[in-house]
Amino acid sequence: MYLGIDCGTQSTKAVVADRETLEALGEGSAAHTLHSGDNGRREQNPDEWITAFEVAFSKAIANADIDARAIRAIGVSGQQHSLVAVDQHNNPVYPAKLWCDTETAPENDDIVADLGGPNGCLEKLGVVPQPGFTISKIAWLRSYYPEAYRRTDSLLLPHDYLNLYLTGTRTTEAGDASGTGYFDTRQRVWRPDILARVAPELDPAQVLPTLVMPGAPAGLVRTNIAKRLGLRPDVTVSAGGGDNMMSAIGTGNIEPGVVTVSLGSSGTVFAHSDAPTIADDGLVANFCASHGGWLPLICTMNVTAASSLVADTLRMTTADFGRAIKRAPIGSGGVTALPFFNGERVPPLPNASGSYSGLTPDNFTTANLCRATVESATYGLRYGLDLLRSLGIRPDELRLVGGGARSATWRQIVADVTNVPVVGPVINEAAALGAAIQACWCHEKECGEPRALSTLCKTAVELDPKLACIPIASNVTQYREYYARYQNALRQQYPQAVLTATGGY
Repeated sequence: MYLGIDCGTQSTKAVVADRETLEALGEGSAAHTLHSGDNGRREQNPDEWITAFEVAFSKAIANADIDARAIRAIGVSGQQHSLVAVDQHNNPVYPAKLWCDTETAPENDDIVADLGGPNGCLEKLGVVPQPGFTISKIAWLRSYYPEAYRRTDSLLLPHDYLNLYLTGTRTTEAGDASGTGYFDTRQRVWRPDILARVAPELDPAQVLPTLVMPGAPAGLVRTNIAKRLGLRPDVTVSAGGGDNMMSAIGTGNIEPGVVTVSLGSSGTVFAHSDAPTIADDGLVANFCASHGGWLPLICTMNVTAASSLVADTLRMTTADFGRAIKRAPIGSGGVTALPFFNGERVPPLPNASGSYSGLTPDNFTTANLCRATVESATYGLRYGLDLLRSLGIRPDELRLVGGGARSATWRQIVADVTNVPVVGPVINEAAALGAAIQACWCHEKECGEPRALSTLCKTAVELDPKLACIPIASNVTQYREYYARYQNALRQQYPQAVLTATGGY
């Protein structure tokens, strides 16, 4: 069997997959605590991820009804960008600052300017660091917590930290490293000179983890951890990667022609490319893929993070919220949301906040507030898809994953807003499944009997016909009008937001 782990923002998920068929035999999860501040601070305790890993692992093993000694390899997926600075004993020197942390936006502005603006960043890195990238967090730590900064012995990402817990080695891979801001995404190498600009006291040779190639192992599970978890002593840990990179594998998005949309805490839209994909404005991130190649991607900061906040505030269950968005009319009765509760990355508005407009006594209802949140979050993803379209990426279908994808109403909204058919995989936990597939790929290579990754994906990724949604022509027509209304509201409140994508359907 193979184990896939995904350390996300809200929880850690685990999937146990069969060795031959890669069928998911058991799943488990355990929640995390998010610590927030009004200044954009978003942090977590990395040790909580380890506890959640062990709980999710135990649940998945129990649900699969197998002995843990059946596990041959483990793959780890993790939320991108988050800084985990550890000391010489591998203990965190400060809580992890997450991908959705915008407290370091001023530091990020300074770094981009120092690198020669967006054009200079694209020339040096192939990406433009955004608020939330790792590099600005290091500069922030150096300024505000110098004692913790001085104790830093390695700069890790969440999946790196879990791999360290499992193997005792400090490794990473190109996909996750792409979001640090000190990695050349075209050449797939560290840029120690860029790191030295923000952390001159740190030795890059010491603090940067070793890069592991796609399909290669990060190491073996340590003896004491194997005993603790009931594993065999020879369990391989694959390279792992960022959650989007693992979701690409877990949705079969490893060849041109497929586009994945994730309705998670954040929203992402990404596709495979055989060559670097550099957008002039830098809004499409030229990330590396964890299977080889590249993964042009856009990220919005508020999807289920926004819908969950609204549901919790209105004291609604997930089922209540789903019934509300189904009950409300298309266009939410004229209500438009800018659900930027965590700021926004695309368009780049790190200091933005959430707002609702168009409210009247007649449309001010719970159902319209809920649907406006969902529709507007989807408009943000539509804009991201338009950016990919402008680079020549023309999807025949969207493979939809994440918590929001469980809603039939939301799936139909995505199809209608984008005017692209939507399909859904049987296994919705795409990042955890992708990690399990990568673990299988790595283990079979070690055993000398490798199947191609494309073969493994075709075996593991099954699309559920019950989740398919075809755009409804009348809805598509209405949503063109409501999407324009959303763009106008955005321009009025944030004139600095530059909306360059023109779409194309």
